[in-house]
Amino acid sequence: MKKTETLFWRNYIANIQLHVSIAQSTKVPNSWKATDYTPDFNKFYFIQSGTGFVKMEDKVYFPKPGDLYLLPADTTQSYGTTSNDTFNKYWCHFTAKVGDSPLFNLIDAPLFIKVNDQKKVKEQFEQLIHFSQEDSLSSLFHMNAILLQLIASMLDKSGKMKSKPFSNPSFEKMDYIINYVETHLSESFSVEKMAAIAGFHPNYFIQLFKQFTGTSPIRFLNQRRMEKARHLLATTDQNICDIADNVGMEVSYFSRMFREQIGFSPSQFREVILNRT
Repeated sequence: MKKTETLFWRNYIANIQLHVSIAQSTKVPNSWKATDYTPDFNKFYFIQSGTGFVKMEDKVYFPKPGDLYLLPADTTQSYGTTSNDTFNKYWCHFTAKVGDSPLFNLIDAPLFIKVNDQKKVKEQFEQLIHFSQEDSLSSLFHMNAILLQLIASMLDKSGKMKSKPFSNPSFEKMDYIINYVETHLSESFSVEKMAAIAGFHPNYFIQLFKQFTGTSPIRFLNQRRMEKARHLLATTDQNICDIADNVGMEVSYFSRMFREQIGFSPSQFREVILNRT
């Protein structure tokens, strides 16, 4: 995974917004059927027994007991029964967004996986159903935690997971500018300079940079400068002035920003690190 991809997910994963609208365990009736509809929510089906079908876009699937299906929002779907032995399934409807983007527009997740530990997943759905019927603040945390575990289980089995934002041609330019900045931290930078290096108008560059890293160009630059400074303080005997030069900052401004972001002055930080070793 490229550095910019790592930065994207590190900054955005904590910002996932989840909401479970309903969770149930159902023996579906013979009338269970829908044709070519497009829901604005995601669905999980965990099949316990029975037969039936789901159709995603132009492909038809016949889920088996032990299969966990993920049906993303905004995709054309159909479903129905194939015999009187209808599905007995756990299921839930939920939304998942990263910023303003649906999560499954950003990553390729498998449509289904064969669950190895079916007892564990069954317990997860039973807990999800339980907490969805509660009216406490803690129940929201429990539901989000369970939903994240289910999503992670899908991604663990996905094989090749492609992060969709990074197929955008602009990503290569963002990857280049991030690597350039990190290898030239001693230089003076402005948004205009970074935008020129990337080949974008400054206003568009700021918007795109935040989309891919979760933060502004200047804040990113200062974060990387502080990370390098911490590394130099911990691993070298360079004096504070030299370290400030190495990260492209005046020593007084460097010391003030270091204290604001780290909670210690540079010399105090070094003393703490040395005492630990």
